[in-house]
Amino acid sequence: MHFSQAVSIIQSQVGTIRGVQVLYSDQNPLSVDLVINMPQDGIRLIFDPVAQRLKIIEIYNMKLVKLRYSGMYFNSPEITPSIEQVEHCFGATHPGLYDSQRHLFALNFRGLSFYFPVDSKFEPGYAHGLGSLQFPNGGSPVVSRTTIYYGSQHQLTRSASGGRCLAPLADLPLSCYRHQLHLRRCDVLRSPTATLGLRLHIYTEGTRSGSPASPRRRVVRFGDTCQAVARALAAPARLYFKADDKMRIHRPTARRRPPPASDYFFNYFTLGMDVLFDARTHQVKKFVLHTNYPGHYNFNMYHRCEFELNVQPDKCESNALVESRGAVSITAYSKWESVSRALRVCERPVVLNRASSTNTTNPFGSTFCYGYQDMIFEVMSNNYIASITLYQPEGTRPHYAVNSIA
Repeated sequence: MHFSQAVSIIQSQVGTIRGVQVLYSDQNPLSVDLVINMPQDGIRLIFDPVAQRLKIIEIYNMKLVKLRYSGMYFNSPEITPSIEQVEHCFGATHPGLYDSQRHLFALNFRGLSFYFPVDSKFEPGYAHGLGSLQFPNGGSPVVSRTTIYYGSQHQLTRSASGGRCLAPLADLPLSCYRHQLHLRRCDVLRSPTATLGLRLHIYTEGTRSGSPASPRRRVVRFGDTCQAVARALAAPARLYFKADDKMRIHRPTARRRPPPASDYFFNYFTLGMDVLFDARTHQVKKFVLHTNYPGHYNFNMYHRCEFELNVQPDKCESNALVESRGAVSITAYSKWESVSRALRVCERPVVLNRASSTNTTNPFGSTFCYGYQDMIFEVMSNNYIASITLYQPEGTRPHYAVNSIA
C-alpha cells in the first residue's frame, strides 16, 4: 500500500482515529523510514522511504487494541497476550530469539513477530527457548510489542545508520490499484538540447479480476492532442484549469465553463506527473514531474515519478554524473548540488513560496527554481529536487490569434 492510500484511509476515519503524526527526516528523506504514528491507538505504520509503500505495522501499546486470529481473540481487555495465549492461538513455531541488550524475547511466525520483555535474572535459561525459562506463578511474560510484515523475521535488519529498517516489500496488492495506472519508470526523450516527450513504463491490474499486473509502455510528446494523451494514459485523475475564474459561478448556467484562453492540466497523481495543454490548440506544451519528498508543499498529492533524464551540458565538466558521451544523468534521487555542478548552472534561482487561498501559511518554507535549457528545476532546502518542469519554448510553438469573447 502506498503512503497516500494509507493517509486517505485514516482521513476517512477522522472521527475514530485521532492524534495522527507523520515522522520523517527533513535532511535525509531517503535514509530514514517514513512513519505514520497513532499514539492514541498504539500503532505505528512504517513505510519504505524510497518506494513510499507500507512495509511494517508495529503495535507498540497492546492495551489500546483488540487483536484476533482466525476468529479467536488473543489480546483484549479481558484476555492477556501471554506466551501461553499466543501459542494456543497460533500454534507451535521455531524457537525464538533473545536480545540480551534490550532484554526482549522474540517469537517469530511468518510475517508476524511477538516481543516479550524478560527480566535479566531469567537470562541463563533462554538458550532452549522461551518455554524453558522458569517463571514464578503468574509471572509468565506478556507481549509488549507486535510487528506485522512481509517475508521472514530474519530478513528484518536495520541499516548501518539505524534509521531505516531493511524489510522486504511485497508486490502491490490488487486491491490497491483502484483502476489506476502506476509507473515503473519514465524516460525523458531528448534531442541534444531540447525535450521531445516522455516514454512511460506503466502497469495496472490485469483485464480479469484477480489477475496480476500487466506492464505497458506509452509515449507522449509535445504537440500531442488531449485526445491522444487520454488514449495513451487514460482519463486523468483530475482536470485543472490554470487560470480559474472564481466568479464563474455567478454566470448563467449555459456559460459556466472556463474561457477558451485558459490553459489546463491533466493531473495523473499515481504517475507523479501533470500535462499542460494549450487552450487554443489543445496540444501538450508542458510536463511536470514530481518527486514527492516529505517536507514539500505538495507532499502526498502525487506518487513519486521515477524519471530518468539525460542532459547534454552546455559546458562539459568532469563529474561522477557525467557519462562517457558527456550527458548528465538526473533521477528523482539526484541532489541539486551535484547536478548543478555537472551542468554548470550559473543563473540565480527564483524563490517560490506556495500558499493556498484558504491557508496563507506554508510551514515547509520556500523552494528555489533554476532554469536550464528547456527545463525548470524546483529544489528544496535539503538540496533534493522537488519537481522538474519540461516545457516547449515559445519560439518552437505555432502562434494563434486569440478571439475576444463578449
